[in-house]
Amino acid sequence: MPRMVLLAAAGAGACGGGCQPIPGSDPRGSAAVNGERPLALQSEVPAPQTRQISIDNFTFSPAQLTVPAGSTVVWVNHDDVPHTVVSNAKAFASKALDTDDKFVHVFTAAGTYPYFCSVHPHMTGQIIVK
Repeated sequence: MPRMVLLAAAGAGACGGGCQPIPGSDPRGSAAVNGERPLALQSEVPAPQTRQISIDNFTFSPAQLTVPAGSTVVWVNHDDVPHTVVSNAKAFASKALDTDDKFVHVFTAAGTYPYFCSVHPHMTGQIIVK
C-alpha cells in the first residue's frame, strides 16, 4: 500500500498536535536542511572581485582575464610612455595613462570585452565576464 503524507496549511493546530515533520525536512518550514541551503538556491556565480592588469613593456598582462559580473578591473601603467585602455565596442575608454596611472572599470554585464591601446594599437587584451 502506498505511503501517504498529509500536509496541513493551517499550521500545527490542524493536526491536533500529532503531526510529525517529514524526515529530512525543516520543521520550521524553511528549505534549509542541516543549516544548508538546497543546491537549487545556492548561487553558482562567484562573488565579484577586484583584479589588476599591468601595462608593462608594451603589453597588457594578463592579456586575457575572466571575471564574474560585478567585478572591478584596474589597469596600471608601469611603462615610461603613455598608454590607453579602449574597448573595441566603446564600452569604456581611459585617458592617456602616464607612468603609474590607473584606470578602473566595473564590468556589470556578462560578455566578452576586447580592448586595445589607442596609442599603440598592436597592444590588445580581452576581458571575459561570466
